[in-house]
Amino acid sequence: MEDERYFDRLGLKEYETDALRELFSLGRTTAPNLAEATGIPKARVYGVLGSLAERGFIEEIPSRPKKYQPKSPSQVLDRAQENRRQEYEGFVGEVERMRDEFVSTYGELYKSASDDITPTEELFHVVDVGEPSERETRRLYHDAEDEAKILTKSFEYLDSVESALTDAVERGVRVSVLFLHPRHLEDENVGVQEERIKRVTEEHPEVRARFSDELLPWRGTLIDPSMEYESGDAVLLVEEKDVPLHMRQAAVTDNASFVAGLSRYFDLIWEHESTGTDAVDYRQFGL
Repeated sequence: MEDERYFDRLGLKEYETDALRELFSLGRTTAPNLAEATGIPKARVYGVLGSLAERGFIEEIPSRPKKYQPKSPSQVLDRAQENRRQEYEGFVGEVERMRDEFVSTYGELYKSASDDITPTEELFHVVDVGEPSERETRRLYHDAEDEAKILTKSFEYLDSVESALTDAVERGVRVSVLFLHPRHLEDENVGVQEERIKRVTEEHPEVRARFSDELLPWRGTLIDPSMEYESGDAVLLVEEKDVPLHMRQAAVTDNASFVAGLSRYFDLIWEHESTGTDAVDYRQFGL
């Protein structure tokens, strides 16, 4: 059902979802009535209701027979947030209690194994292209303090990172997007690019956007570059037309000098080899 995603976010299992959804409709009722209405086995329904009550989503009403009353949807969400907060605080406490012993036990082992790592190996690590690289991109948007520079063909992955991008823009991060000029795109990507540019510029007028006149050898995102090599993070991938997308990997780095070089490359293209997005009429590409 369409609303399954709501209950999934609350961490409810199938029977718990069926029970809570039905209770919103029935109001106060008994376990046998609920089992009859939902098809939950009678041998399971009491355990399901007990789990919901333990989370604070429903109330147990003492009576003969015992009845169950759902909290309001707003109260359920409030309780879910509080449960997660307490769970997180408990996790933080457990980690802090084990910190000294954990570091003492494994610190020397890690140091010994890391002594053989070369400077090149420390430059970056790789992640798969797709959800892993998009997750790193969202992290960069959230971590950005001053500036984010984005090189992309058509920003086809915008849907998966838009909330993080919006967060960055609302925090005052300067965002610049360098798109590949549509004349270099395959036909199916041109329409995607036009829609993405329209969305970004209309919803976030603070975002600057231009077209790279020439092909881009790499794509990705870099944040907070410093020519003094004091800060900078990036995720990037090299264009590999003959390699299927599911086999590609992206590089992730926090090497400030390397990010400074990427930033300088971005600035040179932006200043000398790019075109304003308002100078392109997509109708010339058959749209």
